[in-house]
Amino acid sequence: MSGTAVVLVTGGTRGVGLGVVRAFVKAGALVVTCGRSEVDAEVPYLRVDVRDPSQVDTLVSAIVDEYGRLDVVVNNAGGAPPVPAATASPRLHQKVVELNLLAPLHVSQRANAVMQQQDSGGAIVMIGSVSGTRPSPGTAAYGAAKAGLANLATSLAVEWAPKVRVNTVVVGPVDTELSHLHYGDETGVAAVGSTIPMGRMATPADVAEACLFLASPAAAYITGSTLTVHGGGERPAFLDASNAEVE
Repeated sequence: MSGTAVVLVTGGTRGVGLGVVRAFVKAGALVVTCGRSEVDAEVPYLRVDVRDPSQVDTLVSAIVDEYGRLDVVVNNAGGAPPVPAATASPRLHQKVVELNLLAPLHVSQRANAVMQQQDSGGAIVMIGSVSGTRPSPGTAAYGAAKAGLANLATSLAVEWAPKVRVNTVVVGPVDTELSHLHYGDETGVAAVGSTIPMGRMATPADVAEACLFLASPAAAYITGSTLTVHGGGERPAFLDASNAEVE
């Protein structure tokens, strides 16, 4: 990562996003983040709702006006509250899809317009989820949106090559300050970690390192790809149900 690289990390004030911000700053980049609420951010921060294309346009224009370029975008903003699909409101489903699928498209589209004009092009990293690769009960719209996001990245990679590379980091359970909302107390977090072959949930730094790699010259020939950061995934349930010995 070049020390002069200008990086936008959406939703970079907590959790995975903050881990990504810190990793790029440590690598010497100029990092900007954004979100919907006023916060005390560790890097330059703009209040933006990335679901609104006009606000996204203002965001990218402000970055280019200030720094003269935009080299990397990490589309991290996303998430969804756990709600059964049968009882979730249509408006909730709409908001979830807008945030997790359409917003990254808006940001990427505007960033691409800048990157295509740069000699060095640029790199876009989508933060996906294992919820988009397997059933996602309780967050059905979120899982569907993340599945669409990974497919979107492959299409953009073809359309925007060779100047702009687009890849996805598919993330498994991550231990953040919000873990209790999905997994309960420390006992619940530890129990979830025990189901993962690596014996623990990911940290934001684990995800950040994958983003750094995909944005770096080391990944110069990698585009339209998915890098899965899930510690080996989930142990198949049938293995625990079986009475056969598995070595």
